[in-house]
Amino acid sequence: MASGATLRPASLGELCELFAGASAAQRPLRLMSQSTWLSGGAPVSAQATPVQLGSFSGIVEYEPGDLTITVGAATTIAELDAATAAHAQWCPLAPWGGDEGTVGATIATATAGPYAHALGLPRDLVLGLECVDGTGAVLRPGGKVVKNVAGFDLVRLITGSWGSLAAITRVSLRLRARPAADESWRLDVAPGTAPAVQRALRQCATPPVACELLILPANEATGHAEGPTSRLLVRIAGNTAYVNAARDAVQRAGRAEQVDPSAWLQLRRDAVAPTPPAPSSDAVRALNAGVKQAFDPANILNPGIMG
Repeated sequence: MASGATLRPASLGELCELFAGASAAQRPLRLMSQSTWLSGGAPVSAQATPVQLGSFSGIVEYEPGDLTITVGAATTIAELDAATAAHAQWCPLAPWGGDEGTVGATIATATAGPYAHALGLPRDLVLGLECVDGTGAVLRPGGKVVKNVAGFDLVRLITGSWGSLAAITRVSLRLRARPAADESWRLDVAPGTAPAVQRALRQCATPPVACELLILPANEATGHAEGPTSRLLVRIAGNTAYVNAARDAVQRAGRAEQVDPSAWLQLRRDAVAPTPPAPSSDAVRALNAGVKQAFDPANILNPGIMG
């Protein structure tokens, strides 16, 4: 059990005071928002006091003409999608786990999703951040638009740091125009060939937005007259001519059947909680320790994830 009642800072100032006080007292803290994937990552110290960051939500600034948006970190993926859909735009930040999680948690864990291969990883979609480090200092690396991204390396450092360096409070993101045509297909191929088919589709002249291998139950994998199968879920999107050509490529690759786009949300919800990569060497561990010391010298933020 975590130590102490859940703390709920209502403003940036309160969060800074909370972190500064916790640093001085060496009081460990457990950062959370929607708490949809608390099982993800390395175990956080059981003595850490929960800090609920739900107050940092909502659309802060949206410039449809610039294809950029700034949101509070506790804004859910569903809320982000709804806000941008009204302007025929979207952010391909569609992490594994579904739409109930938050933008901040997605960036903090660098959780990708089925669209990352074609449209970019979380670190490619973030233009800027506002965050509070373990001493209570406010950091604002990057910017709100593509032409103003000073401190971009620091943005990439915070992205994927699992809340062990700073608590993210705002995020500025790149957007895309929603495609004119958008189709999802279930593709059955001969067993053992799915990885090769996946690579071929991703490398063809009209690559899909997403192409993911599905794990089939044994009875379904062998339940076809043509024999056992492997299955891919494929999303193709773009202008009409592009989608027509991409559809032809999919249909040539195997037995294809168009499916409802909700299949992607279900696929994401079925994913297991992510874990941070383990340090690959003593040098990397030493570097991590040095970075942790610079941002969180008292080791109060999610202790256990980075030592």
